[in-house]
Amino acid sequence: MTSPHTARHIDTSRPHSARMYDYYLGGKDHFDVDKEAAERVAAAYPGIFVCARENRAFMHRATRVLAREHGIRQWLDIGTGIPTEPNLHQVAQAVVPQARVVYADNDPLVLKYAETLMHSAPEGRTTYIEADVNEPETLLNAPELAEVLDLTEPVALSLNALMHFVPDPQDPYGIVDRLMSALPSGSALALTHCTPDFDPTTWENVTEIYTSAGTPVQFRSKADVSRFFDGLDLLSPGIALGHRWRPEAADGSSEGPAPEPTDAEVSLWTGVGIKP
Repeated sequence: MTSPHTARHIDTSRPHSARMYDYYLGGKDHFDVDKEAAERVAAAYPGIFVCARENRAFMHRATRVLAREHGIRQWLDIGTGIPTEPNLHQVAQAVVPQARVVYADNDPLVLKYAETLMHSAPEGRTTYIEADVNEPETLLNAPELAEVLDLTEPVALSLNALMHFVPDPQDPYGIVDRLMSALPSGSALALTHCTPDFDPTTWENVTEIYTSAGTPVQFRSKADVSRFFDGLDLLSPGIALGHRWRPEAADGSSEGPAPEPTDAEVSLWTGVGIKP
């Protein structure tokens, strides 16, 4: 088990997306400034709580599908967020105990809880890297990554609710291409992305809230989200709303009797693609 870097100062003067997401999921690892911003988002878009839950549920299902049906044994999860059990490695190692997972995030509060992310099954291995998706070379060259992942074998790149925090001027498609280019044939991209497709006015308001809080965002259409998967073989059902991407659990059972949310509540495009 690899030890994380020494934590840097946690900035509580402005909200952070990972801590706001923790609030949406009902967590307690956030500050007043995060709660206030998250409540502004919730006032404009009450579905944000549904969206966050569906994002987590998709991650669980996609991880199980890749482990069980596609032989994936390694994951690189960028934009990890504050630990919320079950974490990705727990889902993967429940299927494949020897699974290896590298987590990466740029919020020092996530680093504070990194030990939780590294309670691996004895057969597997996990580590945490403090890194920014906007610096893919730094991330790919991190010694901690090389210690845990074998980049000659397939790796699943997990980018959940992350790329809408990378506006077009920061070259989001180039970043994903660079990350996927470092992974061999048989690797996978699992990605979720918020969208204004079903309620543009509401998402304009959400964009303004995040931007005014110092976090630039760009929520994208289905066509624009699809571009992240160029050159990959999309798994069925293709680019789908979060609650419609293989809604049955990987063992074929239902994930629960809760009523199906509306498309506007979910507002989250999801997909999984395999690198030829």
